[in-house]
Amino acid sequence: MLVLGASLAVTAFDLAKQLIAKFGDLISEPAQFRGEISLRLADAERIVEICAFAKKELGFDYLVDITSVDNYGDDPRFTIVYHLYGYGHLCWLRLKTEVSEEKGELPTVTAVWRTADWHEREMYDMMGLRFRGHPDLRRILMWEGYPYFPLRKDFPLAGKPSDVPEVAFTTAAPLEGGPFVTIAGGKDTIAREPRVRIPETDALETNARLERRQDIKEAHGRSHGPGPIETKK
Repeated sequence: MLVLGASLAVTAFDLAKQLIAKFGDLISEPAQFRGEISLRLADAERIVEICAFAKKELGFDYLVDITSVDNYGDDPRFTIVYHLYGYGHLCWLRLKTEVSEEKGELPTVTAVWRTADWHEREMYDMMGLRFRGHPDLRRILMWEGYPYFPLRKDFPLAGKPSDVPEVAFTTAAPLEGGPFVTIAGGKDTIAREPRVRIPETDALETNARLERRQDIKEAHGRSHGPGPIETKK
């Protein structure tokens, strides 16, 4: 167990090495990107054991988030990412594991961190991943009976119509009005702001902010700036 007073000199890389020493080939060598350390777990069925060790023995007492990635077209299709933090040593660590579309299930870590409850429910709702042993695995954003998983890459940005009896939302959901696209490149973020593509003409909806910016420029010589627009003299 880490001691708070002595742990401040510990790095995420040191802690990652301790995980590897404990679990051997089950854990990949640390991958570092922009100062952040990631480890890959070869067997998703061991995730509870790994996370329990990371919390109790390595001091990762805070589960920041659990996210999922749809590797559409690849197998395994889904990557599940656990973002860990330790208040004692102030280190971050990312654990990754993979699940095939056919299986689509792995154990819950709610017994390790209670905050996993809603994170796992969101992945169940949006990605269709199941977490075995979860105390209350039900949809958290979409309604019960909704037949799709909106964050999968094969779900269209415009949404899909659904026909669920006695449910009010039966048109395209959740992004009705799309698909929403951005202009590749562009001189600034305003020019790249998402807008609706009109399917019939393949044209883009006019970006009102760009028009407004031109009005500002014509009024006082600048396209932005604090304060009200002043008429040029």
